[in-house]
Amino acid sequence: MPHPLYVAFIWHQHQPLYKSRVANQYRLPWVRLHGTKDYLDLMLILSRYPKLHQTVNLVPSLILQLEEYIAGEAFDPYLKVALTPEWQLTLEMKHFAIEHFFDANHRNLIAPHPRYDELYHQHQEKGPRWCLENWGDQDYSDLLAWHNLAWIDPVFWDDPEIEQWLKQGRNFSLSDRQRIYSKQRQIMAKIIPQHRQMQEAGQLEVTTSPYTHPILPLLADTNAGRVAIPHMNLPEHRFQWEEDIPRHLNKAWDMYKERFRVEPRGLWPSEQAVSPAILPYIADQGFQWICSDEAILGWTLGHFFHRDGAGNVYDPETLYQPYRLETPQGDLGIVFRDHRLSDLIGFTYGAMDPGKAAGDLVGHLEAIEHSLVSRQGDGTSLEAPWLVTIALDGENCWEFYHRDGLPFLENLYQRLSNHPSISLVTVSEFLDKFPPTTTLPSSELHSGSWVDGSLTTWIGDPAKNRAWDLLTQARQVLANHPEATEENNPEVWEALYAAEGSDWFWWFGEGHTSNHDAMFDQLFREHLCTIYNSLNEPIPPSVLQPVESHDRKGDRRPESFIHPIIDGVGDEQDWDRAGRIEIGGARGTMHRSSVIQRVWYGVDHLNFYLRVDFQSGAKPGKEIPPELRLLWYYPNQQVCNSPIHLLDLPDEAPLNHFYRHQLGINLLTRSIWFQEARENHQWHARSSRAQVALDSCLEIAIPWADLPTEPDWSLRLMLVLADAGRYRDSAPDGGLIPISVP
Repeated sequence: MPHPLYVAFIWHQHQPLYKSRVANQYRLPWVRLHGTKDYLDLMLILSRYPKLHQTVNLVPSLILQLEEYIAGEAFDPYLKVALTPEWQLTLEMKHFAIEHFFDANHRNLIAPHPRYDELYHQHQEKGPRWCLENWGDQDYSDLLAWHNLAWIDPVFWDDPEIEQWLKQGRNFSLSDRQRIYSKQRQIMAKIIPQHRQMQEAGQLEVTTSPYTHPILPLLADTNAGRVAIPHMNLPEHRFQWEEDIPRHLNKAWDMYKERFRVEPRGLWPSEQAVSPAILPYIADQGFQWICSDEAILGWTLGHFFHRDGAGNVYDPETLYQPYRLETPQGDLGIVFRDHRLSDLIGFTYGAMDPGKAAGDLVGHLEAIEHSLVSRQGDGTSLEAPWLVTIALDGENCWEFYHRDGLPFLENLYQRLSNHPSISLVTVSEFLDKFPPTTTLPSSELHSGSWVDGSLTTWIGDPAKNRAWDLLTQARQVLANHPEATEENNPEVWEALYAAEGSDWFWWFGEGHTSNHDAMFDQLFREHLCTIYNSLNEPIPPSVLQPVESHDRKGDRRPESFIHPIIDGVGDEQDWDRAGRIEIGGARGTMHRSSVIQRVWYGVDHLNFYLRVDFQSGAKPGKEIPPELRLLWYYPNQQVCNSPIHLLDLPDEAPLNHFYRHQLGINLLTRSIWFQEARENHQWHARSSRAQVALDSCLEIAIPWADLPTEPDWSLRLMLVLADAGRYRDSAPDGGLIPISVP
């Protein structure tokens, strides 16, 4: 019997516990703001396409906080300021609003609204001090209104009240701001009922996660970090509290049954992190299936998923099927997501035209279908059921899409609704029809997560390890009080669960940063403080000190995919996840000061991006040499390379290295040329689709098609400034910029 290509979308909706049990208030507003922008609208859009079935994961810690906001029991500092009469704002409140009420994507949440954008540009161009000295009561009132109004999803813009506020644009009153807050609560109140209704109708499957989103393999044993990274530096004290795993699972199970009136079937392990140790607990609780990443499958099988130039896997049969995990408590199904397709939605399509992005995703699915058909021999349709799993964060990516992803999703869903050979299913309905036929030995399941198949995002860094040691100490203190049960001392256990959440460890140390690193640090330690307070134990001095310094660091590696608009403006939000190298200033006695002050770099699935900040006021052809060359070297690859052909070139590394490609940019005319190395140390011209813009900075996008590479290749880049064929300067000093091809 012929089959369509089955596709399971799984959207993961999660927020950590922002409520401080020390201060008894929420420290950050993200549940409330994402609650009006990202949870209900996704379901309302899907409901317009009843043929399409999907899976949504709602983390218990998110549900708890939504319910407190809906009940009017949750207050955060942002909300307190927003509901204060503008004439009663203290100087501290004004400082707070100026610093934090532009925390939103400028292009998609601020720029579309002229008044909000006006205030934003005053803040950016004239500075916070100017705003503090010159803004009047109405400026503050409008800012407080827009910070909340801009986060209301476009799906709701036809609501008469919202439509009126958008039309009004400015001169908002306290009454307006109060009604905007009421509208937020109205929207949040519909989230759980809408999910329940669509699940009961059969279009949706709702799954859950461990209670506060802990990394279960690390709760079982922090030594699990060494499975993927054998020489990982571990915390001083080993955390081994397997008994906490069933606690998190049971609380999630009971919460789900109460809200959705049925038992859950699927579990999204936090950060898709799995290990053999956690499987018996999951099966014993009653869950029927879990999901993880293709890297986990690859590590388990000792198999690397190679892809072709378009990013499609060469051996689709291995990835696009469910597997069985056998445990003494019963079998578990497990599906593995296509990492690249998931990342395209999460990090790349937001920068593309919505129609082209939707067409690209459908094209990838069609390519998978054709590949599977061709590999089965004769025939033109699929003779076996295959399942492509696309699983990703369901909230944060939409901030980078036009109109919060509405045009993209409508384009995508329309194409899929009309597609003759692609069928969207929930995971459970696929497993009901087509149970897994291939078994993975549970003892051989790899211990890792959806981030590189390892656990390094949450352990191994010195700051992360310090946090684990603080948690281990607090957990042992609780264990020393067996009389403190969940029945007679629920406060201490809730604080423990909160502290065991994954998010604090995500932000500690290298790899991820935000404007709220210090607050995440504080929240983690406040949860620990509550453990000690609830047990009448003294709080160790180490818990009262920040886990790490939160001063802004200089050089850093890229933190995530980026997709900047190439206009030469250098929007800070476009580059806030990019790698950064500080160049300018005196670089030692053997070097003169460089006209290049800073280099930013990053990638997505389409392009490599580079931004160059020059000295303030410097002009091309005067202080800045008129030509910039980008030179790429491909380590460990057998390709032709050629030296840099410039006069006065210093005979020192890496300037005397040979390179594979070079892109030349005339900074006066903005014209470009591109060359590839050939035999006999020659350079040959090639066409390029690179984009270049120079205004307040230089921004460049080079398509990966210009740099023939394979996924996961490593590249090295250097920048050279030249004038009339003579070397003038280079960056970075004495090194190369490392680039990883996605």
